[in-house]
Amino acid sequence: MAVFEYRGILVTTGKAVKGVRDAENAKALRTALRRDGILLTTATEEQAAAAKTKRDIKLFAFAARPSTNDVAVMTRQLATLIRAGIPLFESLSALIDQTEKESLKRALTQIREQVREGIAFAKALEAHPSIFPPLYINMVRAGEASGTMTQVLERITSFLEAQAKLKGKVSSALAYPILMIILGTAMVSGLMIGVVPNVTSIFASMDQALPWYTSVLIGFSDFVGSFWWLVLLMLAVGIWGFRRWVRTPAGRLKFDSFLLRAPLIGKLTKMIAIARFSRTLATLLSAGVALLPAMDIVKNVLGNAALEKVVVDAISSIREGQSIAEPLKRSGQFPPIVTHMITIGEKSGQLEEMLENVANAYDLEVETRVTMLTSLLEPLIIVGMGLSVGFIAFSILMPLIQMSSFAG
Repeated sequence: MAVFEYRGILVTTGKAVKGVRDAENAKALRTALRRDGILLTTATEEQAAAAKTKRDIKLFAFAARPSTNDVAVMTRQLATLIRAGIPLFESLSALIDQTEKESLKRALTQIREQVREGIAFAKALEAHPSIFPPLYINMVRAGEASGTMTQVLERITSFLEAQAKLKGKVSSALAYPILMIILGTAMVSGLMIGVVPNVTSIFASMDQALPWYTSVLIGFSDFVGSFWWLVLLMLAVGIWGFRRWVRTPAGRLKFDSFLLRAPLIGKLTKMIAIARFSRTLATLLSAGVALLPAMDIVKNVLGNAALEKVVVDAISSIREGQSIAEPLKRSGQFPPIVTHMITIGEKSGQLEEMLENVANAYDLEVETRVTMLTSLLEPLIIVGMGLSVGFIAFSILMPLIQMSSFAG
């Protein structure tokens, strides 16, 4: 049975509709849609639709890809359906009707068809890595093998919700300072390009020496007004060059190592990565994933090449018979309290619980530190904007006051 992406018109209202549906062929699809009161206009089979989706994701990546919350909601609904005793195929069918995100609906439709053909659920998920990461797939595979699919799906949901919650808190806390920086930069740029040249043109007609700060302001304003295109070009080239350098293994390692040592944000970056490490490893181990495969998955969610290298070295040490805590402690990147709790968890057989405790503690610490940093950033940004505008006003007004006093 093929999967079609279709567009049509509701016969009753004339409203355009679109969706994804499986059918034996285009004729069967047209008949099925007609029964639902939809007049088919176009239909694209699965392969062509997949190619189109790939192009769409490249052009509109953020709009097309489901968010972490979308996947979490879908996973919780799937867990609820399976817990109620509904077979996986029928549960997926119900989710397809329920899901509104088009890319997620299309992925679920293709997964359902593979499940119908007898392919394992985890194997079907592998075809959609942009939606279902390795952590998700490996946990589902462990759930299928152990017969604990419902519990595994609930653990995945809790993990995804915790990650989305942490990301949302950090993003919302940084939104206001970033907005202030953008508005402040735009305001100062507008003054330098649109206001300062008109006011300082008065000084050109007067044969008088100007204060050094006014000369600096006029020179900077003239440069920005005349060569703004060069400034933008240099900025674009610099960003492009930096991003290309960061994509290289050596560049990413150097930059990520610098981030961990950077003042203010270095400790925050490390806390976020350790919270991810602890919660992800705890979730995988609780789902029955073996330690070494779990560590291999964990290294891909840290988001920092320097810490990824630490985990890779730890995997080699664990293969040689060492504990988890020892190589992490030896690296110097993991705080002593983290390695100490991991050691206790290994000895007591409560590693998952200890990792969860570490993750919860660091999530709380991240939230506190982000709040503190944003409360510190806001007055600094306001002071910076005030100094910039004050310097412009002072550099313009002082010569005018001096000229008035000389004329008097």
